[in-house]
Amino acid sequence: MDSKIQSHLRYNRTRLQLALLILFSTYSALTPDFSSAYTEPRAQQILDSSANKQQSVQQQLGSIAGKVVDQSGATIEGVVVTLKRDGESSELETLTNGDGLFSFTSVEPGPFQLTITYPSLAALYFTGVLEPGQTLVTPLMMLKIATVTTEVHVELIPEELAAVQVKEQEKQRIFGIVPNFYATYDPSPVPLRAKHKFRLAWKSTTDPFTILAVGAVAGFAQAGDRWSGYGQGAAGYAKRFGAVYGDVATGTYLGGAVLPVLLKQDPRYFYKGTGSRRPRVLHALMSSVVTKGDNGHTQVNYSNILGNLGAGALANLYYPPEDRHGARTALTTGLFRLGQTAVAAIFQEFLIPKSRSRAQAAEEPQP
Repeated sequence: MDSKIQSHLRYNRTRLQLALLILFSTYSALTPDFSSAYTEPRAQQILDSSANKQQSVQQQLGSIAGKVVDQSGATIEGVVVTLKRDGESSELETLTNGDGLFSFTSVEPGPFQLTITYPSLAALYFTGVLEPGQTLVTPLMMLKIATVTTEVHVELIPEELAAVQVKEQEKQRIFGIVPNFYATYDPSPVPLRAKHKFRLAWKSTTDPFTILAVGAVAGFAQAGDRWSGYGQGAAGYAKRFGAVYGDVATGTYLGGAVLPVLLKQDPRYFYKGTGSRRPRVLHALMSSVVTKGDNGHTQVNYSNILGNLGAGALANLYYPPEDRHGARTALTTGLFRLGQTAVAAIFQEFLIPKSRSRAQAAEEPQP
């Protein structure tokens, strides 16, 4: 009995397995393959789109070609042609062939520049704009022989430069009339040679304005009966003229030539022109007792101090006897002249440059 039951159960189990197998097979056959239905067409679309884009890019690329010759019209082989597009750091480079031809293919559209170079010939540049898909042929590129520019720098030796400066100083006049030879406006003046110092002294003492000024001072002296020992009349005037001129000449030569040569000092006034008013005033006032040596260093202005004292001492030789007071004459005359040079320096620093600028402007040709 038990064996029959077991046999019946095995039979039913087998039938159940067959039924499940049939049902699964039927379901698989009836279920659509979504993977094949959707995946394959999508992949094809992507491939087609990529191919279309590549074809579009290929259609937009263009080319640039041209020919290079020399001035005689002969073609040049081996010319370096460089292509650079705007906004890109990279460059393309090619060489011309035996016919002087060059070309660039697969060039993206947009602005570009060609640089054409060859040894011993001047470089040539060409700019243009490449349209999408365009085959651009440049005009005939003609390279010319490079122009050789030779720069010759001629530098004057110090003595020659000093001579040039002195000649410029000899043209300096206040309001175009009053000589202003002993002032330099050069920011880096070179030291004067001995002959230049004596030249300035000679030009200053023989200038027509100096002669007229001496005559005027002599006239005022006679009118005020200064140096009464000279008397009046023409003889008295001549003596006064000689005394005034003697003061001017001895002071100029001693303080502007003889002692500057012996002591190696510069007798000129060095215009400052910059900075606030106070240091400029101090610079002007100190110029009577401070100057530059021929070595460029600041020194005590022994030339001016001793020159003025010496001129006062020499005045004892030609002043009337009653006006000769020996050391007192030398001291008073020297101090007076030092004061004069200090006042003159103030004018040099603040007033004379303005009149000088106006005179120069008046001399310039009007448009």
